[in-house]
Amino acid sequence: MPEPNPIINNKKYPLIFEPLVISKPFRALWIGNSLSVFGSSISGVIVPILVYSLSHSTVAMGLIMTAYMLPNVLILPFAGIFVDRINRAKLMRSADIIRCLLAFLVMLLGLAGQLTIQVLTVIMALLGFMDGLFQPAFSALRATVFAPEIRNSANALNQLSVQSTRLFGPAIGGLIVGFLSAPIGFGIDGLTYLISFICLLFLTNEGRIIKTVKSPGKVSFIRECFGGIQVIMKNTWLWVTIVAFSFLNICTAGVIVILVPWLINVHDAFPAYVYGLIMSGEAIGAALAAFIFGMRKTWRFRGFIAYGGICVVGLSLFFMPLIHQVSLIIALMTVEGMGMMAFGLVWETSLQELVAPEAFGRVASLDMLGSFALLPAGYLFTGWFAKAVGGSFAMMIMGAVVVVSTLLILCIPGIRKFD
Repeated sequence: MPEPNPIINNKKYPLIFEPLVISKPFRALWIGNSLSVFGSSISGVIVPILVYSLSHSTVAMGLIMTAYMLPNVLILPFAGIFVDRINRAKLMRSADIIRCLLAFLVMLLGLAGQLTIQVLTVIMALLGFMDGLFQPAFSALRATVFAPEIRNSANALNQLSVQSTRLFGPAIGGLIVGFLSAPIGFGIDGLTYLISFICLLFLTNEGRIIKTVKSPGKVSFIRECFGGIQVIMKNTWLWVTIVAFSFLNICTAGVIVILVPWLINVHDAFPAYVYGLIMSGEAIGAALAAFIFGMRKTWRFRGFIAYGGICVVGLSLFFMPLIHQVSLIIALMTVEGMGMMAFGLVWETSLQELVAPEAFGRVASLDMLGSFALLPAGYLFTGWFAKAVGGSFAMMIMGAVVVVSTLLILCIPGIRKFD
């Protein structure tokens, strides 16, 4: 008997759009988050412009980024306990309104000529702290709102909106700086936080914590903060993947953030706009993978899909230094984006399936900690390694390490058989 067409499925719209049609909570969360991410992509372009206009110093830029990342990373081990105790929608609304006020403050101080590096450093630290609370709560709320019947499509649509902002947000940020002023960009970011706050007003019931397992009794705060470790260790797919990606992220992110720009702008000496085209290729590949993933309610052999995607990422990075045609490099980055998104979507849906709602915040915060904590050291290592062996050779070695690592991980039955 033939399977039903996953695109039509007896409906007048593609399956990927089903969450928008049938789920009011999803619409509220998706609209608010999409606009908020869009505003953040604008301010992400504007922050360096503001910093260099105030100081002309790379040291100042490093200080600003450290000020943002450090509170974000430090709060993550403890954020999960707040996420699993407090209504997630209320926690997100609090973070949104504070981020909104901080963004408007940057705009007002910038327009008045009163913004300094010191003040911006403090504001960025507060924004990092709020992001460290918001993201685990958002991840936990997604697990509730993205119900099983819409889960694949919902995750895919969420990622499609993120990739769209990567395509258009930075360009719009550049236009704002060119035709208006950099502080206005922060005002737009603040407005998107306000809209996100309003959207979250419709999700208070979905944000409630509903316990499915009785608490064993009084547990110390520190032990409860790291209670997510017990949940993770019960499932091979979860703990192996979190541990593996604390290492794999160093290789992939280090190459993409540091060595790909070097390859395009320095080694191959392409015009400046080529780097933008190449990174747009990555976003297009990710969006394409998200669209394909969202066209089916279920996928088989997800362990192979996820780690096969990462293997493709490693192969793309390995071959990139050997190619000197722009069109082929764009094609490789498109494939890399598809591979990375394939993993990300399988991982997101698996978390939502395997982790109980009352523990999701702690698991999500530990997952993010594993992903982010070693990135600064990874960036430093990548820069040092490229200087020691040469940028092209470093890309090939780190790409090969990703490929070999994923193949070894697939030898673990709990990963290979994950379905």
